[in-house]
Amino acid sequence: MNARVIAMYLPQYHPVPENDKYWGKGFTEWNNVVKARPLFPGHHQPKLPADLGFYDLRLPEVRERQAQLAREAGVEGFMYWHYWFGNGKMVLERPFEEVLASGKPDFPFCIGWANHSWTNKTWTKGKVFQGDSMIFRQEYPGEEDYIAHFNYCLPAFKDRRYITVDGKPLFYIWLPADFPDVRKFLDLWRKLAVDAGLKGIHFVGARHARDKYSIKDIIDMGYDAVSNGNYNMWRAECKVRKSEIVKRGLSFLSEKLNLPLQVFNYKSIIKHLSDDTDYQENVYPSILPGYDRSPRSGRRTQIYINNTPQLFEKHVTDIMKHVKDKNDEHKIIFLKSWNEWGEGNYIEPDSRYGDAFLKALGRHLLS
Repeated sequence: MNARVIAMYLPQYHPVPENDKYWGKGFTEWNNVVKARPLFPGHHQPKLPADLGFYDLRLPEVRERQAQLAREAGVEGFMYWHYWFGNGKMVLERPFEEVLASGKPDFPFCIGWANHSWTNKTWTKGKVFQGDSMIFRQEYPGEEDYIAHFNYCLPAFKDRRYITVDGKPLFYIWLPADFPDVRKFLDLWRKLAVDAGLKGIHFVGARHARDKYSIKDIIDMGYDAVSNGNYNMWRAECKVRKSEIVKRGLSFLSEKLNLPLQVFNYKSIIKHLSDDTDYQENVYPSILPGYDRSPRSGRRTQIYINNTPQLFEKHVTDIMKHVKDKNDEHKIIFLKSWNEWGEGNYIEPDSRYGDAFLKALGRHLLS
């Protein structure tokens, strides 16, 4: 086995009442994608889909075709982002619930809990000096809600398609330290899993640079493994800027002045998207086909330019080295992402390069 690549999957591309209310009737991420424009010379926008078109995830044939493309590139499965805000409140659950209920596509999956609040800036930029207004506040009501959350996920955990590590369902948590009783939550879910006839849960916590949590900190909280991708993006940007202070200063000015000051060359970024910690058995690196959040945030965001299939393949080659000597179960790499079009962070075919990124990935995973 070369690697277990799990692709992060955004289930946002269908109308829901919440998006209708705050961003307009029928809103999906495609609204942002088609409105994007170049902000400076050499900035490629808009980035538009090719083979799959401007799809609607309510259509099973779209989900089948996505799975086919992923399978042909050697991707093991999708990690569906899951929004549970507490007290049973969810959003964007329909695509995954239909995948689960229908048994199709017959393609592996796992769940990633996007445990963050939604504001009026979640999908689109507000005015430069506009404050955030809360749409859904992420809450952690306690044991009763934790049990209800587990019971909601249990049918997925028991599905034969669910991705496991060491025989345990993989459950990814975006903000691993966001709740005060994280150890209680993890221990409770592990007990509930065993009581339900499972071997337990394999918890993966994402590492974020601004939180200042080390890998050891996250493991000590009770997680089985750490996803290093978001931390490595921030660290790479700091290294390209030669200073964390400079990077933070430009981020601040970009936000306040509405200027594109956070522009990075993808070739420079990929040199720093991994480090020696990614060799650890319980650390899972990420591969990043690109990043450009300007369709959502305008000028006030990070933009990686000149991400080509050739450079992406070089990046994949480097990341693969970090997992080649691990136990096969732990050769996990997260692909960030399958379809985050509003972040310029996707591997689905587009109008510029077609399926060249997918083919580049497949050359490494299927050889």
